[in-house]
Amino acid sequence: MTAPGPAASDVLAALRREEHSRLLATLASRFGDLDLAEDAAQDALEAAIETWPRTGVPDSPLAWLTTTATRKAIDRLRREKALTERLARLRVEEDRRTSAPLVRAVVEPDEIPDDRLELFFACCHPTLKTDEQVALILRYLGGLTTMEIAHAFLLPVTTVQQRLVRAKKRLRVTRIPIRTPGPEDLPARLPAVLAVIYLIFTEGYAATTGDGHLRGDLTTEAIRLARIVHRLVPGQPEATGLLALLLLTEARAPARVDDEGLPVPLREQDRDRWDRLLADEGLGLAMEAAAGGPGPYSVQASIAAVHAESRDVESTDWAQIVVLYDLLLALVPGPVVRMARAVAVGRRDGPETGLQQLDALAGEAELERHHPFHEARATTLEELGRGDEARRAWARAHQLTENASEREYLVRRWWDA
Repeated sequence: MTAPGPAASDVLAALRREEHSRLLATLASRFGDLDLAEDAAQDALEAAIETWPRTGVPDSPLAWLTTTATRKAIDRLRREKALTERLARLRVEEDRRTSAPLVRAVVEPDEIPDDRLELFFACCHPTLKTDEQVALILRYLGGLTTMEIAHAFLLPVTTVQQRLVRAKKRLRVTRIPIRTPGPEDLPARLPAVLAVIYLIFTEGYAATTGDGHLRGDLTTEAIRLARIVHRLVPGQPEATGLLALLLLTEARAPARVDDEGLPVPLREQDRDRWDRLLADEGLGLAMEAAAGGPGPYSVQASIAAVHAESRDVESTDWAQIVVLYDLLLALVPGPVVRMARAVAVGRRDGPETGLQQLDALAGEAELERHHPFHEARATTLEELGRGDEARRAWARAHQLTENASEREYLVRRWWDA
């Protein structure tokens, strides 16, 4: 153990940010009850707050919390009338999980995913609606806050809170067991799991809050999970497309912030700094996914591939990108896709047309709350020499942003407009 002192609070703060979701995943997998896992995890954290400043931080803080939380969960079960039944069910589930791990039939033992990914699939029970599945996993197993989930869905925070409450209530009322599904259940649950991985990556790609623009911990974890899923379902175009999309996007990371940590938009990035190994791997996977037919992730991977193959913004095949966005709109119509298509049309046909396309979307409530929409308008207005309007658009984007590096970037763009 380390010496007692302030280090305990620092370790606990880091655990809350980085490992709380893993602790919940382990407990929920062990006990099959998300509410019990939450309560036990909170009990363990409170015990650590009381104990570690006196005794020092354990050599393995997460292991200490897991052991303590497990004991706390059993203590809670002892206070229930149905203790014997619950413990018996727990033992049966443990035996079943040990004897038949997830997708043993389709992957080699060393490729079996970890408990966290197993629980992603387990929480995608068909009794829950897809949006409930995704929100539940992101909040309690993916490590995202309610605000970050709201940002991902372009929804008010209160709406996401209500969605989480409904999902947890449905779990309680229907007594849905959180157990690892068999291989036959994977296809039906795959879309929600892919959506979770995609949204975890998206939050890491452009952090909603905090000081830094990027969160490498989230993008790295999302790519790791995407690789496992890709091995789980070989030949599945959307799993391949998602991995391709994440790799092609992550390849730009070295050029996406400047020396001060401020965002660098795509048009200004030094493409010589892009990670060519990741890009080449992503390009190969994007071609493989496209051969399997169009799907939301495979089409997005194709769009990212066009960017990866272009030397700069001017030489990008914007006509092809517009066609791909048209295809994507037919698959998953939504405000962000419409916004991205409008930007692409502006690149193809000129800023005046681009502004007309963006202004046609101005009445959509989701985009009004979405700061990249106002950034896109501001950039287009600058290209047209309409500085006063551009400054108003930069100011609106700044109002909607909680991330410190993004706010500083937007202030500078407002000043320079």
